[in-house]
Amino acid sequence: MTSTRPYLLRAIYEWIVDNGLTPHLLVHADHDQVMVPRQFVDNGVIVLNVSPSAVRDLHLGNEAVEFNARFAGRPQHVYAPIGAVQAIYARENGQGIVLGEAEGAAASGPADDAAQTPASEPQDGPKRPPHLTVVK
Repeated sequence: MTSTRPYLLRAIYEWIVDNGLTPHLLVHADHDQVMVPRQFVDNGVIVLNVSPSAVRDLHLGNEAVEFNARFAGRPQHVYAPIGAVQAIYARENGQGIVLGEAEGAAASGPADDAAQTPASEPQDGPKRPPHLTVVK
């Protein structure tokens, strides 16, 4: 099956813009193939304003996000593979979504933690199954 990441990214982007807010992307700048202005990278991440008034030729594709923008008055082409996008949120209120690690990335999840815990050590309690919560 295809990844849900690009679909979630596009949906939240549209929702933010429809509500008159400013969408920002949090991108892992050290990820392979990322092309961003390095002088704006802080601690390995960059925050990008992707509002329609700030960028040109925005393409939120299944494989990558790319657009043209000006940084300190200089034109720049920005390219970020979908796996490098960590979050999308509205600047004004912080609402959005954290995408977390890309599929296939080395990340320790609950199943990995349980497998690494020796049987003699007590668990932190019963694990609840994943569930969705309505956030207002």
